[in-house]
Amino acid sequence: MMKSRKALAYGRPKSPIMFLSISGHPPTTINSLFIQRPNPIIPFPLSSPRTHPSYSFIKPINSFPFSVSSKAPTSIILAHKGSEVEFEKGVEEEEEAAMTITSAIRISERKLVVKDRTILTNVPDNVITTSGPGAASGPLEGVFLGAEFDQDNNRHVVPLGKLQDVRFLSCFRFKLWWMAQKMGDKGSEIPMETQFLLVETKDGSHLQSSNNKNNYDDNNNDVLYVVFLPLIEGSFRAVLQGNPEDELELCLESGDKDTVSSSFNQAVYMHAGSDPFVVITEAIRAVKLHLKTFRQRHEKKLPGIVDYFGWCTWDAFYQEVTQEGVEDGLESLTAGGIPPKFIIIDDGWQSVGGDPEVEKPLMRLTGIKENEKFQKKEDPTVGIKNIVNIAKEKYGLNYVYVWHAITGYWGGVRPGVKGMEEYDSVVKYPDITKGVMENEPGWKTDPIAVQGLGLVNPKSAYKFYNEMHSYLASAGVDGLKVDVQCILETLGDGLGGRVELTKQYHQALDASVARNFPDNGCIACMSHNTDALYCSKQTAVVRASDDFFPRDPASHTIHIACVAYNSVFLGEIMQPDWDMFQSLHPAAEYHGSARALSGGPVYVSDAPGKHNFDVLRKLVLPDGSILRARLPGRPTKDSLFTDPSRDGVSLLKIWNMNKYTGVLGVYNCQGAAWSSVERKTTFHKTNTDAITDYIRGRDVHFISEAALDPKWSGDCVLYSHGSAELVVLPCNAAMPVSFKILEHETYTVTPIKVLAPGFSFAPLGLIDMYNAGGAIEGLKYDVKAGAELSELDNGYQGEGNLVAEDRIENLSTEAVAVVSMEVKGCGRFGVYSSVKPRKCSVGGDMVQFAYDSDSGLLTLNLDAMPPADQKVHIIEVEV
Repeated sequence: MMKSRKALAYGRPKSPIMFLSISGHPPTTINSLFIQRPNPIIPFPLSSPRTHPSYSFIKPINSFPFSVSSKAPTSIILAHKGSEVEFEKGVEEEEEAAMTITSAIRISERKLVVKDRTILTNVPDNVITTSGPGAASGPLEGVFLGAEFDQDNNRHVVPLGKLQDVRFLSCFRFKLWWMAQKMGDKGSEIPMETQFLLVETKDGSHLQSSNNKNNYDDNNNDVLYVVFLPLIEGSFRAVLQGNPEDELELCLESGDKDTVSSSFNQAVYMHAGSDPFVVITEAIRAVKLHLKTFRQRHEKKLPGIVDYFGWCTWDAFYQEVTQEGVEDGLESLTAGGIPPKFIIIDDGWQSVGGDPEVEKPLMRLTGIKENEKFQKKEDPTVGIKNIVNIAKEKYGLNYVYVWHAITGYWGGVRPGVKGMEEYDSVVKYPDITKGVMENEPGWKTDPIAVQGLGLVNPKSAYKFYNEMHSYLASAGVDGLKVDVQCILETLGDGLGGRVELTKQYHQALDASVARNFPDNGCIACMSHNTDALYCSKQTAVVRASDDFFPRDPASHTIHIACVAYNSVFLGEIMQPDWDMFQSLHPAAEYHGSARALSGGPVYVSDAPGKHNFDVLRKLVLPDGSILRARLPGRPTKDSLFTDPSRDGVSLLKIWNMNKYTGVLGVYNCQGAAWSSVERKTTFHKTNTDAITDYIRGRDVHFISEAALDPKWSGDCVLYSHGSAELVVLPCNAAMPVSFKILEHETYTVTPIKVLAPGFSFAPLGLIDMYNAGGAIEGLKYDVKAGAELSELDNGYQGEGNLVAEDRIENLSTEAVAVVSMEVKGCGRFGVYSSVKPRKCSVGGDMVQFAYDSDSGLLTLNLDAMPPADQKVHIIEVEV
């Protein structure tokens, strides 16, 4: 007998199943003292003790009362002096210790409790905590949440419990294609289509006001972070959402009326601990080991474009791009001394056509080769290879990428077109999930929804991709921007559902990219659904947010906020790409500085002849390379749960790491946000014109990993790019900063190395670039034997205190230390030295330098790029 099916089964589960793991890193408490600006000293007491985390080659320390396993996986953050893989390879050490639960999680009096913190209340009686697979033969490795229902269905919604008195960060899909952030403190504020939920709870679950982040003890070891990751289970995809009763709900959908189920054991993964960034990494790793369908970012090959400056044709030409326009753009940038090394030829190069019977037809792909705009007039058979050859041979580009939709084009592949019959495309009409339709009701009249999409038979997807990609590769194309990816979730009816269709297409795409583009040249775009993210085994770069919109003045602040918060989740799976921008734009520096913080590719969409080379020179070296940070840029710990776009009181702080420095950006993103009522980005009033916040050295979360001294005190130097000010900042001090809307600043943050009493040093880098410290490739301190106060005779002047108002000088005939640095690029190079150096050399030759005794800033000029047979300058500073 056929089971009856309904569109929605809503109710309490028969037996939800859940397990959860916890880990913690107790930090060291430090006392508040003061800030030092070199002359005068500005005292600034902190209201509460702060903590300083350290993650250098250490195992997580169990701060919670439960057992430790020697076999369960864990994540260990390693020093990142070498490669990015080295920085995070400890995540893969399966034999290291991990935290597992005995009694730290329980349901008591209808409350879900984690280490005495109430996370959910009014939990249904049939919600239970239980172990996952393999628990009988070994310790727990994680916690899943599941549910059983009374009948099979293709969509289920179930409340999990009431969520209140917490702070949360939600990454949810506000459009079919894209996520954005939402913050709140109760379940009713959690949006539909929430794919990532990070919850912060304090002891007793009582919140302090977040209006003054200086008063909020964001490093308090009593703070617990719990991440909820709705997953893929079988053919169903899970999301979270809130309801008016403040309940956290679980929604499961297959996207196919014939793909039904009533039992789910592992629909949500939960993980908890005292460090939010570590908790998230550990959670994603646990999910990876469970699903076995994707890999994490650090396990993937990053394509070469991420280390170079590029140009995209989109905002310059949109779909009117031509070969001539491409060459004009390359010529224009190269002539200005900023040569692009990669190009993305965006939408507009393909052969497309509409259905003849439609008045305003949706364009569909009609051939795998280029249209006539990209054919050489003298010999059309040369095709797109003509402009590829021009780009590489005449303008010295390393990489040429082209755009296409995951279904070929916006309207898919046109059925019945000559030469395309073998792909067996059929027009299908999207079935938009309720959550997306609630957030983006415009889908009701979208051309794809009205006219349908020509979907290639999934069994022919590899053939389709491989034939198109092999043609492009033969023309010299190196990679792809694969767009419109989330459309697949709407087309799964009759094909096994959304998860199955997405998996088939992505497996075909991965196989074709691996065969045709050996540099792993692929950028995922419009791809923010977990159907795609959790089957990403190969693609290493993902667009982080909705587009840069040069003509929409309300879009710029929210763009920076979205890319930063989305990177908290996306950055665990792929390297986020913060999108192109235009250098000759009122918000150019706002966008450009953020791209330098992103850790991802840097490229512009300038129209030919419309460039601001002053901005570009802060991003790009003369050889077309960039100073790329080593991790995905993310909000600082104390920015995770504030709303810098809407609350009127918060600035957004973004951190990242270089080899020997950190980088910190501060942005006023207030004044505009996505309106759930108007369904577009709109302006709104803020409470104040300028907003004040505080910055600290430890805002760069892993700054201790940049310190070469295991006994590092936590003291840092901050160099402000815009104001060119240098500040010595003790580890327990905070410096106030104030910015108006669309104002920003970037800071190089470097741990101070104490060479000897009174002699301190910190490299900064190429200080005229946004990410100055990204230029430093090597650093070595050679402290001379006997460099002590008693042996410097009368040459030592001063107390050796970092905050001494009077600078000292080594008047002895003996050097205290020699600092050797390997530096790429050219321009003005800066370091902090508490004493005036005796001499400086570049490549063994003595050079002139300037020294500001008030601040300790030393600068020298690197007039040219390193010699051709070297990749770096060797700079030595003797003090």
